Amino acid sequence: MFLYLPHETPFHRLHPSTKIVGLALLLVMTVAFVSPWQQLPILLFVLSMAWYSKSLRNLRRIMPLVITIMVFSCVTWSLFKRIGDPFWVLGPLSLSRESIEYGLAMGFRLDAMLLSGMIFVSCTKVEEFAYGLRALGLPFPVSFAMSLAFRLVPLFFTRIGIIVQAQQSRGLDIHSGNIFQRVRKYVPLLVPIFVYAIRDTDLLSMALESKGFGMQGRRTEFLSFRFKIVDVTVLSVLVTANVLAWVL
Repeated sequence: MFLYLPHETPFHRLHPSTKIVGLALLLVMTVAFVSPWQQLPILLFVLSMAWYSKSLRNLRRIMPLVITIMVFSCVTWSLFKRIGDPFWVLGPLSLSRESIEYGLAMGFRLDAMLLSGMIFVSCTKVEEFAYGLRALGLPFPVSFAMSLAFRLVPLFFTRIGIIVQAQQSRGLDIHSGNIFQRVRKYVPLLVPIFVYAIRDTDLLSMALESKGFGMQGRRTEFLSFRFKIVDVTVLSVLVTANVLAWVL
């Protein structure tokens, strides 16, 4: 249900704030380039990070999405981005060497962003993510709400799977028919899905109130992390790489 992989790698041992800031710096660096030959090294670097952090298991789970984004970006940007001298034109569609390179660059950029986020959630627990946000100065309610999404989204999709299986055991056939007929069969499932979502929200609010959520005063932390030399080194390297990327 959750994407965190419990391995003992240097990425797992980084300070949570280092991971959050490092992810932001890596995403910003991908925006600096519009050439596929400049985006490709970033994507290869992200893939090497996935191998070093032992996150390839999660990357394999989203590989169909990665391939779909790459193909869709290459096709749409190549056909609709009018730059350079086109060698093929058909109405609003055109192709040029520059537009094809731009489509490849956008595909590499989006895949690098997606894979970077997957590496982050593979190496960071939800509690560590919330701690890192608070260490960066965000108020507790804000950091809690952002970290809560990491818990509720997988839980929500798990709940949907349980509801679908329960309805299938009662005779619902969701695999026969064309795509429109199959989509229409999911409509009756929306009612129990929303009922469960409302009930879970109500239970969550009662649980938070019973645990004193919103109380004033200085909070204590169960988790404790210290900035180390490796954290400073990682951030320094990423900041330097960002400056060089934007200068180039």
